[in-house]
Amino acid sequence: MPELPEVETVRRGLDPFLRGARIETITLYRENLRFAFPQGFAAALAGQTIKTLNRRAKYLLFTLSGGAVWLTHLGMTGAYLVADHPIAEPSRRNEGDKSGRHVHLAARLVHPDHGPLTLSYADPRRFGFMGLYAPGAANPFTDPLGPEPLGNQLSADGLAMALRGRKGPIKTLLLDQRIIAGLGNIYVCEALHRAGIDPRRAGGSLVVPDGAPGPELLALVPAIRGVLEEALEAGGST
Repeated sequence: MPELPEVETVRRGLDPFLRGARIETITLYRENLRFAFPQGFAAALAGQTIKTLNRRAKYLLFTLSGGAVWLTHLGMTGAYLVADHPIAEPSRRNEGDKSGRHVHLAARLVHPDHGPLTLSYADPRRFGFMGLYAPGAANPFTDPLGPEPLGNQLSADGLAMALRGRKGPIKTLLLDQRIIAGLGNIYVCEALHRAGIDPRRAGGSLVVPDGAPGPELLALVPAIRGVLEEALEAGGST
């Protein structure tokens, strides 16, 4: 399943073509992916302009001119394709099934620089899903998420607070999106290896008795950042 670097690479590849594009029409070729498309989804998107394309953890977030947020999770095999336009490297490229059998959504866009575009979403296994949230509405997927591991949100002190007293394996705890957002099996394993931490070790054992981060935890935070930054430079592990 795509993790933070893969989803961020997709976002960076799509952003030049989607930011500022007006959605002319949306065509749905089925009623559902992992979950059903929101009621009135296609009609609600038509006529909107994509103001920004952001990422939160493993989710893509399209902010629309009316203030609503179109959320996408790529699942195992989800891929967005922009017809007839090369995407600059580094980018996660998925040529997709040329038959079009697995394209479940097609959007006709007009971009001020690129002109007419066709944005398609293909997903052979249909583990991905989409949502649409009104301005200011609660979002059950992103609201509970923990800090992003890149930037200043993640700190050894904050991680120590989240792990204090926890008896579960540190690998399992790091996969909990409420503790750190965006990490999955690939990068948790690599970061723990770089920090010299046994993945089976109890998470709370990395916190010293006064609640401060122990030496391994102090090493873990830069290890997480380092492996994610390297993966981003490579265009994701896929």
